[in-house]
Amino acid sequence: MKELVEFLAKSLVEHPEQVEVKEIRTTSSIVYELRVAKEDMGRVIGKEGRVADAMRTLLRVAAMRQGKKVILEIV
Repeated sequence: MKELVEFLAKSLVEHPEQVEVKEIRTTSSIVYELRVAKEDMGRVIGKEGRVADAMRTLLRVAAMRQGKKVILEIV
């Protein structure tokens, strides 16, 4: 799923080389921290957070298929 987050983010930004995804596993879930260039932050979040919400929805669906819980944090 880390690859899915990277793919989605790199498809949206102007500086794909600055996209970083960190995976943090907890006992109940997996947290993905997404870091992008400051000038690309608006593209990843989107108007009223719609792009970020869409990314979270896609991740949630992929995680449910594997029986996992995921959280996407954009930092």
